Amino acid sequence: MKLKLPQIPRQITVSLIAVFMGLVGGAIFMISTGSNPFAGYNFLFRGGLMNIERIGNTLATATPLIFTGLSVAFAFKTGLFNIGASGQLLIGGLSATAIGLTVVLPKPLLLLIMIVAAIAGGALWGYVPGLLKALFNVHEVVATIMMNWLAYWVTYYTIPAYFKGEFMETESRRISDIASLRVPWLTEMFHDSFINLGILLAVLVVLLIWVILNKTVLGYELKAAGFNRHAAEYAGMAVNRNIVLSMTIAGALAGLGGMALYAGYAVNIQIGILPNQGFDGIAVALLGANSPIGVLFAALFFGILHSGKGFMNAMTQIPPQIGDTIIAIILYFAATSVLIERFLDRIKKFFSNRTTNKEGS
Repeated sequence: MKLKLPQIPRQITVSLIAVFMGLVGGAIFMISTGSNPFAGYNFLFRGGLMNIERIGNTLATATPLIFTGLSVAFAFKTGLFNIGASGQLLIGGLSATAIGLTVVLPKPLLLLIMIVAAIAGGALWGYVPGLLKALFNVHEVVATIMMNWLAYWVTYYTIPAYFKGEFMETESRRISDIASLRVPWLTEMFHDSFINLGILLAVLVVLLIWVILNKTVLGYELKAAGFNRHAAEYAGMAVNRNIVLSMTIAGALAGLGGMALYAGYAVNIQIGILPNQGFDGIAVALLGANSPIGVLFAALFFGILHSGKGFMNAMTQIPPQIGDTIIAIILYFAATSVLIERFLDRIKKFFSNRTTNKEGS
């Protein structure tokens, strides 16, 4: 009697191969700089996980990535490429910060209004490309890139004009503790790290998006439009409405990431910066195979890389850009998942033929 081992889902296998190749690529770059890759990776992962404070910082770093990864993944699921998560994140953060700096209310109510503002800001920045795609077939990549820069310049003008900091015009005033996602009990639990309520909100949103995509008629229609638009139209589905709705939801998710970043991890907004978390969200979505649960774990992994690369540099003098290089290599291999799947099929076919030949002989 042969013992059958449980099979690992193909998407997880592809993601693990992409991570492995990213780590191998990072090791090659470390060797090329005369560094020991084993020591480098030891300090890289220790920097993100060595104690409760660093774990808290890793979770705080990963939180905006969860939201932007979900944003990109949700659009991917419906056949759209949302490259505008950076702008949606930025405008969502601006909307939340504007409420936090001007409205005086008890903390629970104020945070709720800030969440609504972040959702509304990001949703608007997703709605416009979705509408252009549905009505005029404007490619969403072009439209979202334009919206990125529109968010950049809106923030560039708004912060100095209305929310200028006390000492510098290039940043907003610091939000108060009442308007911050940081809470004493969570901060103390993780020894004064940057962790905040955003991580709890992110986990809830992950579960909500999973339910929408897998357990609702809306999710079925959105995915159907992504798989085959013409078939969905033939089946009587409102494809144009679903395109607009998909981009609007994707924008809202990224907008929540803006609140988690600027009212949780940070305490103000700096102008002249288009946040990298939006572009990293593409890598998170690809590595997570566009699955909400996969996005959660992929974001946590990238959070470790971002949180630990500074510690690695301090202990070994390995450039912190190695962490970004690893992410870039992982993105490349995750994006070429079709080639990896073909390679796995060839390996499976090779071993299957060998087994057949042995049984025949």
